[in-house]
Amino acid sequence: MNKGYQVLFEPIKIGSVELKNRFCMAPMGPLGLSDAEGGFNQRGIDYYVERAKGGTGLIITGVTFSDCKVEQQSMPNCPNSTYNPVHFVRTGREMTERIHAYGSKIFLQMSAGFGRVTIPTNLGEFPPVAPSPIQHRWLNKTCRPLEVEEIKSIVKSFGDGAFNAKRAGFDGVQIHAVHEGYLLDQFAISMFNQRTDEYGGSLENRLRFAREIVEEIKLRCGNDFPVSLRFSLKSMIKDWREGALPGEEFVEKGRDIEEGIEAAKLLVQYGYDALDVDVGTYDAWWWNHPPMYQKKGLYIPYAKMVKEAVNVPVSCAGRMDNPDMARKAIDEGVCDIISLGRPLLADPYYVNKLRANKVDEIRPCISCQEGCMGRIQEFSALNCAVNPQAARERFAAYTPILKPKKVLIIGGGVAGCEAARVLALRGHKPEVFEQTDKLGGNLNPGGAPNFKEDDRKLAQWYTHQLKLLKVPVTFNTKVTKDFVLSKDYDAVIVATGSTPKVISLGDDAHVYTAADVLTGEKDPGNSTVVIGGGLVGCETALWLAQQGKKVKIVEALNKLLAVNAPLCHANSEMLERLIPYNNIEAITSAKVTGYNNKKLSVNVNGEARELDCDSVILSIGYKPENSLYQELKFDVPEIYLLGDAKNVANIMYAIWDAFEVANNI
Repeated sequence: MNKGYQVLFEPIKIGSVELKNRFCMAPMGPLGLSDAEGGFNQRGIDYYVERAKGGTGLIITGVTFSDCKVEQQSMPNCPNSTYNPVHFVRTGREMTERIHAYGSKIFLQMSAGFGRVTIPTNLGEFPPVAPSPIQHRWLNKTCRPLEVEEIKSIVKSFGDGAFNAKRAGFDGVQIHAVHEGYLLDQFAISMFNQRTDEYGGSLENRLRFAREIVEEIKLRCGNDFPVSLRFSLKSMIKDWREGALPGEEFVEKGRDIEEGIEAAKLLVQYGYDALDVDVGTYDAWWWNHPPMYQKKGLYIPYAKMVKEAVNVPVSCAGRMDNPDMARKAIDEGVCDIISLGRPLLADPYYVNKLRANKVDEIRPCISCQEGCMGRIQEFSALNCAVNPQAARERFAAYTPILKPKKVLIIGGGVAGCEAARVLALRGHKPEVFEQTDKLGGNLNPGGAPNFKEDDRKLAQWYTHQLKLLKVPVTFNTKVTKDFVLSKDYDAVIVATGSTPKVISLGDDAHVYTAADVLTGEKDPGNSTVVIGGGLVGCETALWLAQQGKKVKIVEALNKLLAVNAPLCHANSEMLERLIPYNNIEAITSAKVTGYNNKKLSVNVNGEARELDCDSVILSIGYKPENSLYQELKFDVPEIYLLGDAKNVANIMYAIWDAFEVANNI
């Protein structure tokens, strides 16, 4: 081990429970990890056990509902009598016993409910609830205020649920949450809580719900059963459904830092044994679910404030995957525990690899949120874009082979690299041919912006993996049909990628593709217009604006990110707001008609405009490059088409398709 990282492997206690190291798996939505009776299915058990096997000191499960009566929609696992507590205990104990075998501890995260932030698809016909009759986060509905008897029943359900969690072998529970604007947080924030009874008014009254929960759990389970709390120090709310951006000056409408510090002290006084700190709400949810546009370690200053105010362990998550940053945070007293959420989706063995001084073998999370938050939001399924085995460890295990095959892989982008990696791990003999001088394909131009550094790290990770696996890679070579047919390969994978779509505008000497500019091959000058307001166009424009360039975006459709937007709304909504915040003019419903003498002619809703610019950047999409596959498809008995060459999509589907094919050859 790098001696500097030893501090990350020192034990620490939460209440009476000792953790073997300073790493915690942050709670993430458990969609797909439960069964119909509220217990853990095999998928869920395997998923959590894999992270324990990978060395994580504390596992915190995805959210479970302690009460499923008040909010009739529910998250999957339910530890109380609403479902089947005996079944919950039985499946939970199977999981906790396996986790304990690796020396890890596990807390069950229990929720009071979602209230005004309930996902619309989960709401059904029941009206959303809240402390007061306030508007729903997404729907044009007014929430129904909770009755006092309902609050009391939810409090009791926490006692029942925690009791069953303790029976099931959980080492403690985490309460969800005076954080992110969930139901408990709605009670705590005066903007949302307009009650005049004992649950409204003063901060102490607004925290009464959270206080009664921890007191009920301690009463039922004893003082030696730890209870931690997800806690957002600051809300980042500019107004209803309006969140603030990093660095933006605004008047906080939610919980400000001063009240947050006071709340933290009170919550510890009430009996909470640890605080898991972040900032944000669903009105500004790119803070709680930070995309790549947020800086690494974004919660560090807030965790430090809480740490200085309380005498219980403080956890800090938020893009903390850089081990040097994590070590510094512990050394400088910022926090006591490093929480890793998405990084442990990407690589469940992060902790053990760090302990073994194999940092360059840790598969990076790219903060795309396509496989995790995006799929939870759209498909109620937790996965990972860069790790196809996440949350399906048993069902996507590497398939044994009977006889090694010699496999030619044409193209060293993500699809070709993932196919080579999986084939080599299974015992096949892949060979990669790449026509450029590096692996990674579109990760290289795509990773040019400083906020896309993890794309570059993923390309480096694949390069290192293929070296470790001794996969032969030939660079600067364009494979032909004759070459393929002259060799004795058992199977061929064509992953030749895609090419940018281009159009002629007149002065094409100053019209570049986004890839040309991102790689530094072309200089766009001091002013430029990006044609195309999809993901690549918006990110290219943002990157150039952050360098001080004068940038405009011209988009044919009536809004930016109208097609091929990030699946996760935290990503798309933040990017949409960053465009005007960085003084990028977006001209929508516009058609470009020509470019000459540094003037771009544009037709906007029937009105002609001229835009002055040193260059024009085309970001109008990509087209598959599969001509070699078309030449070979009837001459090679076993041939596969993968990645953008098959269908221009995103990194996730390139990796997933490659894994699927390579794991079954």
